[in-house]
Amino acid sequence: MILSSFKSEREARTMPPTFWPQEFTFEHYINLFQNLNFGTYFMNTMIIVLFAMLGLLFNTMAGYGFAKFKFKGREVVFLCVLATMMIPAQVSMIPVYLLLNQMGLTNTMAGIILPGLIAAFNIFLIRQFMTTIPNDLIESARIDGAKEFRIFFQIIIPLSKPIIAVQAILTFVGAWNSFLWPLIVANDQALYTLSVGLALLQGQHSSSFALQMAGATVMVLPVLFLFLFVQRYIVEGFNTTGIK
Repeated sequence: MILSSFKSEREARTMPPTFWPQEFTFEHYINLFQNLNFGTYFMNTMIIVLFAMLGLLFNTMAGYGFAKFKFKGREVVFLCVLATMMIPAQVSMIPVYLLLNQMGLTNTMAGIILPGLIAAFNIFLIRQFMTTIPNDLIESARIDGAKEFRIFFQIIIPLSKPIIAVQAILTFVGAWNSFLWPLIVANDQALYTLSVGLALLQGQHSSSFALQMAGATVMVLPVLFLFLFVQRYIVEGFNTTGIK
């Protein structure tokens, strides 16, 4: 895929195919970002990813609250959160769309971002991990005068790096590959994501094989780089959650 994106269109369709490009060309990438609005799609996707990471912070706070704070109705609220995991996303799309439409948020970036900001699965997994953190650490910090936010950011977050790394890459991949919801909510191509742009590319430029490979490369490389950066924490997270 990557090598084909640097080939000329003629060479990309040569049979039998060549492995290494005979002549490297960046024309397909230039075409993507100058003529096909992939720069706009890329920025929209990055905005969604950044807010998804903000949502992961909120999910982590919620998981910490369910794990370490005692309040009236905690178990009932947590069961309600778990119950939302039983509802398929396709079932809730129409009600959510109608709500956003009444709020005037359809065809806006806020309408794309808000429904996916909080995820019950993230809250559940983080909560299960944080129940294993000793309460004595938190009590000792409180005795030393640390406030709740300082405890959370300086004690809980460092201890939870493995599970947060796993959730971060899952959240990143989900936000990066967001396709159906932006396609439903957004009517303006200025709000489309990379996944939607790639689908349009396959439809409008189906005859340009090398151009499609360039678009697919733009989609895949950031995920690969992220995994290479956090793979140690991901493996550690899988091992830790598997044992506990």
